Amino acid sequence: MNKTRASGRTVGGLRTLSLQAPAVTLLLLWMIVPLGMTLWFSFQRYNLLMPGMTGFAGLENYEYLLTDPALWAAMGNTLLLVGWVLAITVVGGTLLAVLFQQEFAGRGIARVLAISPFFVMPTVSALVWKNMMMHPSNGVLAWLSESIGLPAVDWFSSLPLTSIVIIVAWQWLPFALLILLTAMQSLDEDQVEAARMDGAGPVAIFFFITLPHLKRAISVVIMIEMIFLLTIFAEIFVTTSGGPGLATTNLAYLIYIRALLDFDVGTASAGGVIAIILANIVAIFLVRMVAKNLED
Repeated sequence: MNKTRASGRTVGGLRTLSLQAPAVTLLLLWMIVPLGMTLWFSFQRYNLLMPGMTGFAGLENYEYLLTDPALWAAMGNTLLLVGWVLAITVVGGTLLAVLFQQEFAGRGIARVLAISPFFVMPTVSALVWKNMMMHPSNGVLAWLSESIGLPAVDWFSSLPLTSIVIIVAWQWLPFALLILLTAMQSLDEDQVEAARMDGAGPVAIFFFITLPHLKRAISVVIMIEMIFLLTIFAEIFVTTSGGPGLATTNLAYLIYIRALLDFDVGTASAGGVIAIILANIVAIFLVRMVAKNLED
């Protein structure tokens, strides 16, 4: 009987493996083939404007990129963009989650309206902010400035990176709110009520009860947002095109410039490899941070 069970388990295991194999194989091909091609082209001389210049380039593409000031400017802009957006969305999302947890008239409608911007396409939101909100002549912000006697601000010329941060933060703040508000639903109201009876005020309840309860959710928000914020592209493409100069060029947009404007596939592929390495380094720290919070 044991042999039959062992045999049944073996047959069942083989059957399960045969059913999983096509999906796993397709997933591996979908991941490995583009990565392998990127690695291959990063070591090649491959410029579409100079088809005769081909061959193995070794580390020339990487050396060119690492000595190019544009790369370091793009990496600096990427870190600033990610850092500021994370700060705005995490702090703002936490405060809004606490606010929307309270009872008030129209709370359901307010929640829906607050979460709605997350479902707007990045290109559409960038166009709305560019032409309707931040336009120096016809924008809402220009009208507000002039109505209180201040000069209108040409956001994309004088404060380009700040403009991108505002647009991206407006898109991702609802996501942080959604995750943190969901986490707020599991907060023990008896514990909060007991703290109130002991004389704790709203500030003390927030810092000693609410914030520790939201620690895991905040870690998840940071991890998910950072992965996506490293590849912000549409907002920059639609509004500033990486300018003025390199003021809003992040790593993703620099790769686009090298690949589709300079037609230098080899250098762009090297930039892609650098971006992959940077993303994996960030992911390792984020996974460890989330795992530590889950253990706590």
